[in-house]
Amino acid sequence: MVDSWRLRIQHKTGFTYAGQVASSYNEARMSPRNEPRQAVLETQVQVWPAARTHRYEDYWGTQVTALDIHDPHDQLEVTATSTVETLPPGDLIETGGGADWATLAAPDIVDQWYEVLLPSPHTTLDDELTALAESVRAAHATPHAAAMALCEKVREEVAYTAGATGVQTDAVQAWRQRKGVCQDISHLAVGLLRATGIPARYVSGYLHPNLDAEIGVDVVGQSHAWVEWWVGRWTAFDPTNGVPVGARHVAVGRGREYGDVPPLKGVYSGPANTGQSVEVTITRLR
Repeated sequence: MVDSWRLRIQHKTGFTYAGQVASSYNEARMSPRNEPRQAVLETQVQVWPAARTHRYEDYWGTQVTALDIHDPHDQLEVTATSTVETLPPGDLIETGGGADWATLAAPDIVDQWYEVLLPSPHTTLDDELTALAESVRAAHATPHAAAMALCEKVREEVAYTAGATGVQTDAVQAWRQRKGVCQDISHLAVGLLRATGIPARYVSGYLHPNLDAEIGVDVVGQSHAWVEWWVGRWTAFDPTNGVPVGARHVAVGRGREYGDVPPLKGVYSGPANTGQSVEVTITRLR
């Protein structure tokens, strides 16, 4: 019997300003979408102050809620509430399985996944990391085996440390200080994978923190990040926790890096932004 989970996620975030803002234009990427391993039963986004919203799917396939406010306001709060049925990892690729190196190097494959083979601002590597990627590639017969080894290496070397970095930290900075958050660890893994010639993308979403979650108990959850790589098909892995993506994970968006999938971003006309608040509550319903 498949051990599915049903999760309710409430994600509150927003900005406060030093005075009255005349107008603001924002995009929220906080709504999960239906996928093979997750079914969205309900999702809604509420905005305060009240705003006109419309929803669309962006270039990378992430569901976006766009909103604009034209009444004076000194605070913006966006709350996304979703109920999602999730599945365990399922059909995992064996260590020696998946496409071989020659397949990934074929011109049609390189052309198909070109955008997720190139370095991006937060996943660009230095000489040391490039050499590491090349050495891991040389030591493994298949891309999938190399990908798993790279994720293990990152997890061994970079300690998860809450608050150690900010949204502007890149892969090289996280590697040099040997600590970071899930965003940094995923940027680093993505950069290393691409440097070996493996198409890789950054995934944002949520993670229930407890392996044995109690039914009906609200817990402080996390906005989370992990990676996916293509070796004949896409496979997902959480390098921060060293596990395949499973029932505790809810995917929201994919892209080259965090900059393609921020939960909330926008522009406004008015005084300085004095801070951003984030609160995620996750409840296992069954």
